[in-house]
This record gives sequence, structure tokens and C-alpha cells, in this order.
Amino acid sequence: MSTKRFTAQILGLASAALLAATVAQADPAAVIRVGSLYEPQNLDNTAGAGQGINEAFNDNVYEALFRLNDDGTVAPVLAEKHDVSADGLTHTFTLKSGVTFHSGEPLTAADVKYSIERVTAETSKSSRKKSLSAIEAIETPDDKTVVIKLKSKSISLPYNLSYVWVVNDAAGDITGKEDGTGPYKLADWKRGSALSLEASDAYWGDKPANAGAMFSYFTEAAALNNALLTDAVDIITSVQSPDALAQFEDTSAFKISEGKSTTKQIMAYNDRVAPFDNVKVRKALARTVDKKMLLSAIWGDRGMVLGSFVPPTDAWYEDLTSVDAYDPESAKALLAEAGFPEGFTFTLETPNYDPHPITAEFLKAELAKVGVTVNIHVITANEWYTKVYQAKDFQATLQEHVNHRDVGFYGNPDFYWGYNNPQVTELVASAEASDSDAQQADKLREANRIITEDAASNWLFLYPQIVVSNTKTTGYPVNGLNAQFFLRGITKE
Repeated sequence: MSTKRFTAQILGLASAALLAATVAQADPAAVIRVGSLYEPQNLDNTAGAGQGINEAFNDNVYEALFRLNDDGTVAPVLAEKHDVSADGLTHTFTLKSGVTFHSGEPLTAADVKYSIERVTAETSKSSRKKSLSAIEAIETPDDKTVVIKLKSKSISLPYNLSYVWVVNDAAGDITGKEDGTGPYKLADWKRGSALSLEASDAYWGDKPANAGAMFSYFTEAAALNNALLTDAVDIITSVQSPDALAQFEDTSAFKISEGKSTTKQIMAYNDRVAPFDNVKVRKALARTVDKKMLLSAIWGDRGMVLGSFVPPTDAWYEDLTSVDAYDPESAKALLAEAGFPEGFTFTLETPNYDPHPITAEFLKAELAKVGVTVNIHVITANEWYTKVYQAKDFQATLQEHVNHRDVGFYGNPDFYWGYNNPQVTELVASAEASDSDAQQADKLREANRIITEDAASNWLFLYPQIVVSNTKTTGYPVNGLNAQFFLRGITKE
């Protein structure tokens, strides 16, 4: 690490210590010190804030009508009651009583309506906006009742509503502030360094087991790991390299926990542009990459090779690793059939944090074996969001997709990778209109098989979900679905 970066990290830890003292002056030991690589870009999850905002704010600062629990189940939070009409098109929610925002204002149905419409607005940058596109109207007959009318049935509505933070409709711009109903409120945010939360004395539910939390942000995994080793943080939410785990093998000082991951490392193509609009080209590249070797090089014996976008935690998972399995010779033949007997050259947009650069170099070496030249273009997370996700100005990119139950993105031709198969779009839509969970799973399983046979992207591996803490810290979640990190149950001796 450069002297400049090292100094910046030290200054960041100093700022974090000052913020921690602010959060709990009477008992600083009650503050949970969290180390993370994912600083939010802003504080609004509809404004392109990145996964870091879910980690810090989801169910901590903001709550929703429903919660996606760490075990994958969906449970009511702000919704006291949920009724569905016989035709499945009208959902009526009765809100809990006695809930207030951090500003002191009471929760009303108007706040819920406002919050849903924030996510579905034309200007919203939420990746889940399309998931709520079945909503036709939202009515608020009284302060405690929200009626959602749908254009078509949506079996996943409660699940999708777990992504919708309920925000005070008078809050205004929340990119730099908050007004939620959760057990914690924002104490301070030092951009580029740390974000602090303090327990809310006026919280409507059970009080959290700690006084607050301090998220310290790092740009390099080595500095993050060192922070735990030197007792600057209590817990690391996600370890990026197995090599780092050797530092924490002392069980008297550290605890290593491995949960169930939903984070997929993929090479996504821009399926709109040549040569990636050609299925044979995509299938050839899938067959050229030795995924087992790649996974071993990065994670050793942890994680798992993926044959599709769907991880085992989804009900529609199926082992599809035999589709376009490693076979460089057949890959060469497919490239020749596609009109590229000598291969071709493309640029791979590569986020600058681990393990993306390592993966990019591995892919470059693998694809060279069949005559394909990879130009690696390293970009920041902000550049990725602007260039790739928003502008769709790319040929191929590496990315980690953290969301749970997200194969439906392939049913959206407007998504950044541009995959467009009408049969898949129809299956995804009809799955959402299912009458049962089993029917939904069958249809999404069928859709996923088609997506896989089309080699819509190159799904490389599923990250292991590894959380490391000191032995004094307990009660934290280990699965981290959708990059969530629930704070309320964490305690520290």
C-alpha cells in the first residue's frame, strides 16, 4: 500500500474513533465497530447508492412493510395485516400502530404510498423498479390502510416490498440525510471514511442490543483486514480473499463464520452488440473458461462453481454446470461457426477492487487459448455504475451480483446486459402471476434453463459468505442476503 493511502486509512480510523465516541459517550464499548469495503455513494437507495447503503441502512435505519430475514424467509414489519382479494389483484395492508419516524412524525399510509412511488418513479435508479411494475394504483383510504391495486397478479409482492424503505413523505432529498422508522438513526457520515449510527430512544419496537454502530470504510482489503487485527474494528462483513483468513486462525482472538452466499461473480456481455449478440460466441467463451481452476485460484476450497445465475438458496436452483462445460476444442469450433476462426478482440470493464482484477487476468489468459484477446480496462465502482449500468457503454464487464432471487433481471431487455429472449420474458412474467410458490419455481426453473442454454452471461462462481469478528462480538447475521447486515442483535463483551 502506498504511504498516501496508508495515511488516509489511519486518518479514517481516527475519524471513526471520534464518531464512535459521539455515538455512545457513556459507553463506547457498546458501539459495534464494523469494517467494510462498501461505502455508500449517497444515502438514498433509489439514487444509485450502491450495495453499501443496504449494508448500513436496510432494516437498521429504514424499515419496510416486510423484511427479508437472514434465512431467506419474508416476515411482516410495518404491516400489521395483509389481505389479498380472490383475484389476486388487490392487496390491502393495515399498518402497525404507534410507529414514528426519527423526526418524531407518525407513520401514515401516505408515507408508504410515497415510498413505493419513489422506487417506481421514472427517475428512480433502483434495480428493483421493474419488480414493482405490476402496480397500477395505490390508495390510502385512511392513515392506517394502504391498498395496492395490480395490473397483473404478483406472487412476489411482499418479497419485493421488502426492498421498499418506508421514508417520511416530508423528508425531501435523502441523499445526505435520513428519516426512517428503524432502531437506529444516523449520527454522522464522514464521506470517504466512516458512517455512524446511534440507537433511537424512541424506536417503536424492541430496543437493539447495542448502543449503535460505526461503519469504517476501506478501499483495500489488506487495510480492512489489518483493522481487525489491530482491534480498530470488531467485525468484517465480507472477506474478499481466502489468503486473508490465515491471519485469523487464532480461535482465542477471532471467529470465522461462513454463511450462504447469493453473490455471483459474472462476466456480463452487452448482448446488444457484436460479437456478443451471437449465441455461439457466448457459448464458446463459456466453454473456454476453466471455472474450477478460477475458483480455486481465488477462493481455494470455498465457494462453488456456477452453471447459471441462480444460487442454491433460490427455490428454482438447478445444477446446470454441465451446460457449456469446460471444453476449449469445442469452443474453437463454435467460434469458427460464428465467423471468428481467428478469434476477436474486446474490452473488459473491470472494477478495481478484489477479486475482479484477478479474475480479469485469469480470463485474459484463458480466452487467449482460443485466439480471443481481452483488453482489461480497470474502472472504479462509480465509473462502472455510470458507464456500464446507466449508459450501457461497454462490450463486456465483470461484476458481482449480490441480490437474492434476481434471475428475473434476464426477463428485462432494458437491463444493462441487454439480453432479450421473448420466451424468457414471458416465463418471468407468468411466474410472477403464479397461484403458488411451486408453480412460480417451475416457471423460473424453465426460464433459467433457456437463459443458460443461451449463455446470456458467463456465470463464473458463487462467492463464499465469510464474516470474521473478534471473539467478543456475537449475534451478527452470516448470510448477508442482498448485502444486508442486521445490527440490532449484535452484542460485544
